[in-house]
Amino acid sequence: MIEDCLKGNAKSQRKLFHRFAGKMMTVCRRYACDQTEAEDILQEAFIKIFTNIAQYRFEGSFEGWIRRIVVHSALKFLQKKRIRFTDIEMEADTLPSRDVDAFAALSAEDLMKIIGSLPDGYRVVFNLYVIEGYDHTEIAALLGISPATSRSQLLKARRALQVQIGNTKRLRKKYAS
Repeated sequence: MIEDCLKGNAKSQRKLFHRFAGKMMTVCRRYACDQTEAEDILQEAFIKIFTNIAQYRFEGSFEGWIRRIVVHSALKFLQKKRIRFTDIEMEADTLPSRDVDAFAALSAEDLMKIIGSLPDGYRVVFNLYVIEGYDHTEIAALLGISPATSRSQLLKARRALQVQIGNTKRLRKKYAS
C-alpha cells in the first residue's frame, strides 16, 4: 500500500487514509479545542503525509511516522493561534490531593473532554509529556519555550485536571442522590 501511495495511486491513498484516520483523529482531538479544529489538523497532516511519503525509509513503525507528522501538524496549527506560555513557579504541594476513586469513575470520553477543556498551553504540554512521551527539553525545543516553562505548564495542567475531575465526581454524587 505504501509503495502504491508513492506512485500516486489514489485508491491506495484512500485506503491508507481510512486505515489511520480514526487513530490520528484521536491524536488531533487531544490538541484541538473542538472537532472542527481537529478535522483541520487531520487534513493538513494527511496532505503532509502524502506529500512526504517518499521520505519514509521503511525503518520503524509506519504508524509512528504518521503519528509524528500529525503531532507536528497539530503543534504548527496551535503556533498559528499564538499560544501563550507563562513561567510561573508552583510548588508540588500546592496540588490538590489525589482522589483515586474520582479517576476510576471517569470514562475515557469524560477524561478526553476534561483534557480538551484545558487552556491550549496546558493541554499541549500535557499531551506531549504524558501521552506522547516527550521530555521537557524536547517539549521546550518543539514549542520554543524553556524547559522550566514546560514543567510549570505540566504542573498547572495536572492541577487543573485534578480540580475538574474532583468537580465531576461531586456533580455525579449530587445527581445520584
